[in-house]
Amino acid sequence: MILDTCTLIFLAMGDARLSRAARTQLSRAPVRWYCAISAFEVALKYRQGKLELPIEPLPWLRALAERYALSELALDAALCARAAGLPNHHRDPFDRFIIAAALDRNLPVVTVDRQFSAYGVTVVA
Repeated sequence: MILDTCTLIFLAMGDARLSRAARTQLSRAPVRWYCAISAFEVALKYRQGKLELPIEPLPWLRALAERYALSELALDAALCARAAGLPNHHRDPFDRFIIAAALDRNLPVVTVDRQFSAYGVTVVA
């Protein structure tokens, strides 16, 4: 499974928007991925004052990844091109990278954003 950026934040904050069912599936998943673009999105939200974190974004994300055994899915040229080539069901550029990664690796996405399913990915809400 791959987590979208909101899911990473919900997981870290203990936010109830991440359902018990999603938490259970996450705990049972053999591999839990997050896309590197989430680091950019978290840092941007932090710098804009839209996200409060106890420490700087990169150490925060690394600690979160270690705590929940999350593996980083790196961006490469193929993933960037695939994200750009997606239909315009979802205009959020960060989510488009996560969707492209999910499609590329045939991964379900843990998200509260129902628009992801328009791309044919399995959504875990």
